Amino acid sequence: MNQRIFVEKKSAFDVESQKVLAELQEFAPLTHLKQYVIYDVFDARKENWDKLKTVLLDAVADIAHSENPTDVNSSSFAMEYLPGQYDQRADSAEQAIQLVVGNKPTIRTGKLFVFDKLNNSEIDKIKDYLINSVDSHEKNLDELVNPPIPKPTEVPIVDGFTEFDEDSLVAFHKDWSFSFDLADLKFIQNYFKTENRNPTETELKVLDTYWSDHCRHTTFFTELTDIKFAGDLAQKLESIFERYLAIRKELNREHKPISLMDIGTIAAKYLRANGKLDDLVITDEINACTIEIEVDVEGEKQDWYLLFKNETHNHPTEIEPFGGASTCVGGAIRDPLSGRAFVYQAMRVTGSADPRERIEDTLEGKLPQKKITKTAAKGYSSYGNQIGLATSQIAEVYDPGYKAKRMEVGYVAGAVPKDWVRREAPLPGDRVIMVGGKTGRDGVGGASGSSKVQDETSINTLSAEVQKGDAVEERKIQRLFRKPEVTRLIKKCNDFGAGGVSVAIGEIADSLNINLNKLPTKYAGLNGTELAISESQERMAVVIEAKDADNFIAHASKENLLAVEVAEVTNSGRMQIFWRGEKIVDLDREFLDTAGTDKSMHAEAVSESWAEGQMISPLTNENFKKELSNLNVASQKGLIENFDSHVGRTTVLMPLGGKHLKTPALASVNTIPVLNKSTDTVAISTWGFSTDLANKNPFLMGGYAVVESLSKLVASGGNHKDARLSFQEYFERLGSDAKKWGKPLQALLGALEAQLEFETAAIGGKDSMSGTYENIHVPPTLISFACAVGELKNIISPEIKEEGNFLYLAEHQADVSGVPNYDQLNRNYSDIHSHIQNGTIISAQIIKEGGLASAVFKMAVGNGIGADINYRKDCFKPQIGSLIIESTSELEGYELLGKTGSNSLTINGENFDLEELTSAWESTLEPIFPSATPSHDKSLNVECNSSSNDLIKSSNNSTAWVFIPIFPGTNCEYETEHVFVEAGADVHTRLFTNYNEDAIRESIHAFVEQINAANIVMIPGGFSAGDEPDGSAKFIVSVLKNPQIKEAVHAFLKRGGLMLGICNGFQALVKSGLLPYGEIRDLDESSATMTFNSIGRHISQTAQVEVKSAKSPWLTGMLGKKYMVPFSHGEGRFYASDDMIKELAANGQIATQYVDFEGNVALDMPYNPNGSVHGIEGITDASGQIYGRMGHPERYRKGLMKNIPEMEFMDIFKNGVEWFK
Repeated sequence: MNQRIFVEKKSAFDVESQKVLAELQEFAPLTHLKQYVIYDVFDARKENWDKLKTVLLDAVADIAHSENPTDVNSSSFAMEYLPGQYDQRADSAEQAIQLVVGNKPTIRTGKLFVFDKLNNSEIDKIKDYLINSVDSHEKNLDELVNPPIPKPTEVPIVDGFTEFDEDSLVAFHKDWSFSFDLADLKFIQNYFKTENRNPTETELKVLDTYWSDHCRHTTFFTELTDIKFAGDLAQKLESIFERYLAIRKELNREHKPISLMDIGTIAAKYLRANGKLDDLVITDEINACTIEIEVDVEGEKQDWYLLFKNETHNHPTEIEPFGGASTCVGGAIRDPLSGRAFVYQAMRVTGSADPRERIEDTLEGKLPQKKITKTAAKGYSSYGNQIGLATSQIAEVYDPGYKAKRMEVGYVAGAVPKDWVRREAPLPGDRVIMVGGKTGRDGVGGASGSSKVQDETSINTLSAEVQKGDAVEERKIQRLFRKPEVTRLIKKCNDFGAGGVSVAIGEIADSLNINLNKLPTKYAGLNGTELAISESQERMAVVIEAKDADNFIAHASKENLLAVEVAEVTNSGRMQIFWRGEKIVDLDREFLDTAGTDKSMHAEAVSESWAEGQMISPLTNENFKKELSNLNVASQKGLIENFDSHVGRTTVLMPLGGKHLKTPALASVNTIPVLNKSTDTVAISTWGFSTDLANKNPFLMGGYAVVESLSKLVASGGNHKDARLSFQEYFERLGSDAKKWGKPLQALLGALEAQLEFETAAIGGKDSMSGTYENIHVPPTLISFACAVGELKNIISPEIKEEGNFLYLAEHQADVSGVPNYDQLNRNYSDIHSHIQNGTIISAQIIKEGGLASAVFKMAVGNGIGADINYRKDCFKPQIGSLIIESTSELEGYELLGKTGSNSLTINGENFDLEELTSAWESTLEPIFPSATPSHDKSLNVECNSSSNDLIKSSNNSTAWVFIPIFPGTNCEYETEHVFVEAGADVHTRLFTNYNEDAIRESIHAFVEQINAANIVMIPGGFSAGDEPDGSAKFIVSVLKNPQIKEAVHAFLKRGGLMLGICNGFQALVKSGLLPYGEIRDLDESSATMTFNSIGRHISQTAQVEVKSAKSPWLTGMLGKKYMVPFSHGEGRFYASDDMIKELAANGQIATQYVDFEGNVALDMPYNPNGSVHGIEGITDASGQIYGRMGHPERYRKGLMKNIPEMEFMDIFKNGVEWFK
């Protein structure tokens, strides 16, 4: 049977409708709006319909309609994804339903919006805002049809191509919209003339992809000729250029073309040649910056590789923000992952025009700035949060130029033990195995599309070029590559990024036979060209010896991954691709590797001296508040909290620090991710870039980007001498304008001087050279990312720590032209690092937009500790390179500003109220990224019964057997296993695999065996099946309701076993009935549930909880104690009726509650992060055997989250293990 249902949230749970209504009310005359989720279910069995609906519906929060719920008094329309776009909701629904009813139906989903009666013009405006034609279209509710599967078209040969004359080639180039230029097309024509044949469509599309600027950095490799320098700083630029030429000569590189790429990479070559970069790892495989490091693992010194990479998805994010941003971080992850590293640490740096811009001011052919920036944040955070990536540095810079094209940059770091990695050249007979996701049309032409100039038609013509990410799938590859028995089978690996099969496999070996018929596909109908160039995400190509292929595929299956042999390494010297038995690509390797014709351009760098004027901005209360409310100074708390910053138990600095969670950290700092052991070795990552300098002087911008990234590293406890860099360049389309080429040229020369003076270098990078829309251009952008290894004990953060300490200014004094004083910076940074090591300097802050006054304010606001300082220069002037430092004793060589103390800020005798300043600082972006919800007036007047535990303690004196079930989307399994190992348990984990029916049966059998053997069953956190369909933990609940597993769980509880569920696990316990009822059962309208946070978005922060009951063994000895605990969730709001709350309280089942600093039950943010009723953070069943909670104590250990006061490990895990001793 085929059936459609419409699902609405009851008003108490309908956060999403209210969010959409608020957005639309800015330009549409609306008073109400209701959003429905549409499920079109095909090929379902009638007898299974009621069971099937339990997956799609939440019995507590949802109302289902079998007919269209609209009426004549309202306006409405529906939308759905375009065919071929990945729909995680539909995918997860199909998987969960298969578990419940035994067969997998086909599902398509959509949304229905019902709102006030409006005229057609007003409705069209709403449609334009909500429906992005790149990935969606309006849905026809008059039909219930599963779109037919088209037959794949044959791959045509381009007849007559070798005979095309000049005019024909020009027309052909335009018609096919190639990203390569006409000269390249002529070059291709000549090649095929020598081959005595015409090309196939696939060959031309493969070349367009392979030679795109995105894949081959065409712009950066263009030879620069007739280089000129002009302006006041011409002599300075000349001297750096002469230094560059001298280095080329010293390195015997004079035969190489002078190019942006050569200038950008020569510092690393020079420093390495002079013994300064001995830690740099160089192979022909590596797609990410890689250094060799020493890691102290509980006293044992181990050799590891540390990999880091920045990635940009500007073009995709501009036209489809969610998919573009999510695959930005997904793509960044794949690069170090292909190096076999476990990727665990991230930063996000983005550029936007003013997101407060009115909808009516949106440029034709563009999405509104607000929609781009909000949806991109949701896309990046959704992917990173699901895969389990601690994103602890998030910053968005604002500039009108980014209206041309958004900047979306992700940075990630990963690490792997050195002896886990094998690197060998592929040999004839080796197999290439594709592991991971299936291939679809999403991302076809993405590489070439990213290399094109966008115009007003792009949003309507580029739908296939945007990939859709599947974080759950990439998490599986992360798990697979975290096994040394797997990584040691891999000779070489390449990720499926831009270019798909044609590039990922095409460049993995010189000679290949590729069989596209072996590729698993998302759906039928793909032809050979689409299969060859699709950039569908979450796939890896690995080279394996033929004898190891079956072994590798078996390991992949255990991780729920598809793995198939798709190619064989040959000795033909050609890349040959076959489809349906036909050879559709046959290209000579030497020709392919030319990357097209050599390019050359003139360049003229015009650089005028620039330094701040002498006028001092008056330090008044109004000026101070105005400065703090500036877009590039204002608080980004509501944006930052979207990103899970502490998954993995490695986060040393939370993104917002201090008691009040307000002072932005300057660095992403994480311990190296060692399995089931601890280390105090950390990786420190920072970034530097100033839009202000970018618009004034690209040369200074390039140099100061490096300075800023290193100043942040020093201010966080790192040694700038140990730093390694990676650059991200983003410039307008350069064309043939010499002065435009002069902008990246001078930026790179500025960065080159900085690298040489600091004796550190960029060992990798990424360029994007298409930041133009009509006559609008992005600001010249060079972001410097810095990474260094350090020690946990040396890490500090910017918030003022104590009253009575000294505040000093380590001032950077640039020359009269604004050029950095590198000698002074080196001296200051080395001295400051020494003081940090000896414990004298305990906090430090940079001075950027907003000047010294804003910097001190940000230091003060975290803990609410002010300062009394004197500074007679311009308090609002940026001073990149300068640092404000808090010291416990007097220091020499720095300017004493004053001392810390009180709860206000006094500058030059003027007193400023911190609360008033904070309000100005937080108000600017609050309408875009809310950080607070309206306050509740009261709580239920109930007292929690703190009754003692009545369970009879096990006396078998055995080691507790802990079973941790892992589901697709679980991301906390490693830290959960670690805390139980530390507690002395015998820990067992098992992934539930569901790639076919046999795998499901095997998983059910294995789960039952583990439950029968266990003393403890712990369901960890994550996003099972991506928290879909439309709600958390539905996949886990579907597993728990399996009759065999249900019976095993009930028997387990009957014999005295303990259960624990954290975050996603808590959601599963509640939605399965185990909490609060103590048994797996169907829920009804009166049941408790877990629902979306009151603020309507993901929240990542710390919060204080108090233990209210002694009923459970999990909480032994903790009654009345308060703990600061990390939280990260999108659906953490516990909801129950007043009657149930009273019953839970009377039974002592309310285990833990959110409390404020005074110990009062917290109902609202920031103390209650999700709006849970009665401040409930965790509950137990009536016996106390089962405990569920939202907080993540497993993510903390001593030394982590150093910028959050009063952190303490809430060791419920040891309590559980000790119960069985």
